[in-house]
Amino acid sequence: MEKLEIIGYKRANLGKANARELRKEAMVPAVVYGGKQHIHCVIPMIMFKKLVYTPEVYEVELNIEGDIYRCILQDIQFHPVNEIILHADFLELDENKPVKLEVPLRLVGSAPGVQKGGKLFQKIERVKVKALPKNLPSQVTVDVSGLDLGKSVRISDAKAEGFEILTNPAVTVATVTVPRELKGKTNEA
Repeated sequence: MEKLEIIGYKRANLGKANARELRKEAMVPAVVYGGKQHIHCVIPMIMFKKLVYTPEVYEVELNIEGDIYRCILQDIQFHPVNEIILHADFLELDENKPVKLEVPLRLVGSAPGVQKGGKLFQKIERVKVKALPKNLPSQVTVDVSGLDLGKSVRISDAKAEGFEILTNPAVTVATVTVPRELKGKTNEA
């Protein structure tokens, strides 16, 4: 898992009015939990660009006035209209405690069904996993090289080494659909 450093500052005042003022200054109120105590902080909105607006999952080194916390972004709240970040929750990592996290799902390989004229559709983009911090994957891969026309792969086909996939194993990950031109030919034959 890639690391990303984010710099923040401790919050002196808590509450709705103070949070509103911080957002006007392009600062995001945040909290770090999971350690010995909750740490309330503010982070410049620009620091979230790589963390939030990319599909990758990062281990965050949160630097709050010189104190370093190893975290993951656990939850984030957006304004319903203008998509501004309202609040962020970070979970401090403990090497001995397993963590639940959603990671991207990547398809690897070349499906024979696509080479025959079918279309590959990926049904889900992310899966929930559980692992110790040292074993957290940056992504889960599923091999589609065995997919022929009309076939599909499921979560149960993904290989999980060192972590557990919590998403239902029966969920379809990807399928190769048969195009209309080929449907007619198979019905006539």
